[in-house]
Amino acid sequence: MNTEFGHIIKDDRYRRPQERFSGTFLEYLEIVKQDPAKTILAHQRMYEIVTEPGVEVLKTEDYPHLRRIYGNDTIKRYKFFENDFYGIDKTIMEIVRYFHSAAMSGEESRQVLYLVGPVGSGKSSIMEKLKQALTTSPMIYALKGCPMREEPLHLIPHHLRPQFEKILGTRIEGDLCPICRYRLLNDYHGEYENFEVETIDFSIRGRKGIAVVPPVDPNNQDASVLVGSVDISKMDLYPEDDPRVLSLNGAFNVGNRGLVEFIEIFKNEVEYLHAIITATQEKSIPSPGKGSMIYFDGIILAHSNEAEWNKFKSDHTNEAILDRIVKIEVPYCLELDQEIKIYQKILKKSDFKAHIAPHTLEVASMFAVMSRLTPSNKVDMITKMRIYNGEEIVESSGSKKMDIQELRDEAGREGLAGISTRFIMKAIDNALSESEHNCINPILVMESIIRAVKATDMGEDEKKRLLEYLQVAIKNEYNRILEKEVTSAFIHGFREQAESLFNNYLDHAEAFATKVKIKDANTGEELEPDEKFMESIEAQIGLIGSAARGFRQDVTAYMFSLLRNNVKLDYTSYEPLKEAIEKKLTASVRELSRVITKARVRDSEQSGKYNSMVEEMKRNGYCDHCCNVVLRYAANNLWKD
Repeated sequence: MNTEFGHIIKDDRYRRPQERFSGTFLEYLEIVKQDPAKTILAHQRMYEIVTEPGVEVLKTEDYPHLRRIYGNDTIKRYKFFENDFYGIDKTIMEIVRYFHSAAMSGEESRQVLYLVGPVGSGKSSIMEKLKQALTTSPMIYALKGCPMREEPLHLIPHHLRPQFEKILGTRIEGDLCPICRYRLLNDYHGEYENFEVETIDFSIRGRKGIAVVPPVDPNNQDASVLVGSVDISKMDLYPEDDPRVLSLNGAFNVGNRGLVEFIEIFKNEVEYLHAIITATQEKSIPSPGKGSMIYFDGIILAHSNEAEWNKFKSDHTNEAILDRIVKIEVPYCLELDQEIKIYQKILKKSDFKAHIAPHTLEVASMFAVMSRLTPSNKVDMITKMRIYNGEEIVESSGSKKMDIQELRDEAGREGLAGISTRFIMKAIDNALSESEHNCINPILVMESIIRAVKATDMGEDEKKRLLEYLQVAIKNEYNRILEKEVTSAFIHGFREQAESLFNNYLDHAEAFATKVKIKDANTGEELEPDEKFMESIEAQIGLIGSAARGFRQDVTAYMFSLLRNNVKLDYTSYEPLKEAIEKKLTASVRELSRVITKARVRDSEQSGKYNSMVEEMKRNGYCDHCCNVVLRYAANNLWKD
């Protein structure tokens, strides 16, 4: 094997046998003595898998953006989840907290991890991530031929366990399954030190340590799906109570030492789920037929939508199961920037190669997020969406910053209804499929979403509300973004001019706030702060009088706090001031950009400016076609004569 592929195959074939073990229980004991972690239980194994890649602990006091979203909470971001899930940091933290407590043999180790949320919120994806993680985890040691893949330490008699635990440095929990107990007595004549032990891996397709239980037809529910059955073909060979007649191939048998996933769990009849009660609280499952209970060490995962959860919990006869559930809500993402990342991730996994114009996914994400928010009496929906995105928003009537917690308290529970990620992706896919130029843009995607909303099966009031978001609020917001983008493309050195305005404003605001004079850089003359200059910027975001003066104090205090934390200052450091500066700059060339963009015939000077603007937009991510489309749209929609 001299090819590159041959080396890969040869290396894998050499390496894998080294990882495998086959020997006696006595040899296994020596391995455990050297490394007691070989015997960890299922929840601890999963916790180590999740945390091993690393954890980033973020104190929001050091991150203004996060502080605006989460307040003073400490946020933990787990690298295990970071490239797959966005905008649900708190949910991920709750899931890991469950595994941490369960790993410590807390009460959660005897509870079902149940995820509830709207369709397309990521419940199934989280489950899939956990299952896939098991398949790539290190092999475990198990009794050879055991249908339950059980821990070899179960061989040790109970009266000797304290002595073995002291030597091995580990706790021994559990008992032999009926089949291994029979084999120990009859094949090994009670000499458990000679019982064969091997290493085994986890496999979803091979049903090794990972079991999936889909909803079962209520008229044909059989507990054998969960706990195995009696093999009728062997009833003529062995007595009814002989373990050799047992076929331990149910979900709990397969998922022992791994996990069992219940898909849409509450679509099943409650009697079918009774095995969960003993599997959680007593860590044992019924044996098929008349056998004794069987020890079970596994993670039980379940998920469903909220309607089924509410129906199930409303029946007081289900209390026994409800008491064994750790419920974690998986809401839709409510952060615009994170929602955009979701679509970027999905598109990367697709085979679409089309060019995507700037703001295309942003516009689609705006609609998705707004559909999930509760309308507020305090702010319009665009502003609320921006606040939930962690942006610094100041009330137009004064210098008071909008408080996200007030909006959350007003709204109650959010993110559990609205437009799903799948809905948006289908609209984007349709736009990609229909594109004649292998390019999509915000206008095309908005039209695709509008068609999708009109075609969907929902109440007329809800449909009217969503269409109004698209055709009024989001369209106006996109127009605002596009106007600023087109206009700034006319300005040579936009950022340099913005930084100059920022530094100038900061000097005057600081002098005003500290009641000192400002020194002219050219003449050295000491002058009063230029209030007219500051007012010309503050007016761009509607601040006048005492509100403007308070704003200067806020800006100065905020900039000093950044300097104390060694944060580099630029014109984007404080969102309201950034907005004011950009508006000030764009206002100065708006009329010029309007005239040139709308012109059907341009003179040589106008053509030169137009071509320079097109080149700048292309540098900002537009292709020739989408640049042409958005400029034509701008000419017809942004500047009404």
